[in-house]
Amino acid sequence: MADARLMARIHRVRTLQLALARADEARAAAAVETERQLTRRVAELAAAVAPVSGSAAALMARAHYRDKLAQSAVAADTRLARAQFEHRRRTEAMQDARRDEAAAEKLFHRARGEATARETRALEDLPQRSRKRHDPC
Repeated sequence: MADARLMARIHRVRTLQLALARADEARAAAAVETERQLTRRVAELAAAVAPVSGSAAALMARAHYRDKLAQSAVAADTRLARAQFEHRRRTEAMQDARRDEAAAEKLFHRARGEATARETRALEDLPQRSRKRHDPC
């Protein structure tokens, strides 16, 4: 019985670990999407600030702003790559946790089955109670 309880505890722990891994993976996926949106927005802003005719001061200001946006784009690409790497890592961790949880579940069910079989054998080994017949006469 202790073996079945131990397996049940291991199964609960592995199930909790799987839930945590799934949550981490979901957060990593959300971070990737956020970084993608930021990268797109920086690219849109850089395209909108294309130098056009105007005064020299206006052209210099636009060039400066475009340069800052280019730097932001490089930083956003770096953050996106980092977020994608983290998402892949979290996905692998979630898959590992899923395998561990499935293995623990199989062991738990096996231990429960063995405990049930032991209890059944113990009940079968009990001596039969003899019934005394009562004659109503």
